[in-house]
Amino acid sequence: MTERLNESHLEGVAELERLCFAAPWSKSSLGLLLHNGNFGTVALDHGSVVSYAGLVRALDEGEITNVATHPNHRKKGHAKNVLLHLIETAREAGLIRITLEVRVSNTAARALYTSLGFKDCGLRKNFYASPREDGIIMELSL
Repeated sequence: MTERLNESHLEGVAELERLCFAAPWSKSSLGLLLHNGNFGTVALDHGSVVSYAGLVRALDEGEITNVATHPNHRKKGHAKNVLLHLIETAREAGLIRITLEVRVSNTAARALYTSLGFKDCGLRKNFYASPREDGIIMELSL
């Protein structure tokens, strides 16, 4: 089941961040996705958050902050589902473009984003730390 991120999901999303990222967002930082036009989506399995995507809004554009799926729930379509829900929510909110950064080496994520219509549009040198790596900027016109 996929739905819009709300306060009750924040602890589960914070746990995903800790499992998936070297520099995870805190629960309080994730709370920013609930205000000022920002939003996120989650996939739930038996009430537990198994995947999420967040978006920060700036006027009529959005930037995807993070996409994460619990290691035990990968390759089941959860990331695609939360992204599809996020994109639809962005359209409904009147956004005209979504951008994101992805590690050059993350071929699985790049393939997923491409399958959803994202296109490469730039490169951020040394964007990521732990390990240091370039980030590809991708965009989706809505």
